[in-house]
Amino acid sequence: MTLSNFNLQPDFLEDEIVKLIPLEENHFEELYKVASDPLIWEQHPAKDRSNRDGFKTFFDAGLNSKGAFLILDKQSNEIMGTTRYYDYNPEKSSVAIGYTFLSRKYWGGPYNKSTKKLLIDYAFQYVNSIFFHIGAENFRSQKAVLKLGAKKINVVLTTMNGINISPHFEYELKK
Repeated sequence: MTLSNFNLQPDFLEDEIVKLIPLEENHFEELYKVASDPLIWEQHPAKDRSNRDGFKTFFDAGLNSKGAFLILDKQSNEIMGTTRYYDYNPEKSSVAIGYTFLSRKYWGGPYNKSTKKLLIDYAFQYVNSIFFHIGAENFRSQKAVLKLGAKKINVVLTTMNGINISPHFEYELKK
């Protein structure tokens, strides 16, 4: 296992139903159309992501992370949402996956699991542990990571814009 070769943003990851491509500045408008649905964010601590300014902050952080992806429906090429790698730690052989959202059109089907499986399978070529950080009231995402086999290991307080926000649960998936 060569840790130094872990590219947090490969050109594409895909399976039969989804395609992940690196997030780019020119994706903003189309992705914002998806993110502007307030119901996407109703269980999330940062509910302002459904407005343009809140989403711009989220989007720019994704671009700056150099680990964010646009999620596309492989059949129609429709934009479904976004996801990213973050907190890569080569010394601990770990990375986190998160900041994921999908259009409500794609809820309840195989799309989130497929997206996460692509990211997990790729990451496990380079790390031994994957973390997920999920808001304490984000019950949909908590259920989703449990279905992936992740275990809840910690409660962490996170800050947003220097302000403590609600607790997040930390889940770990080991190789």
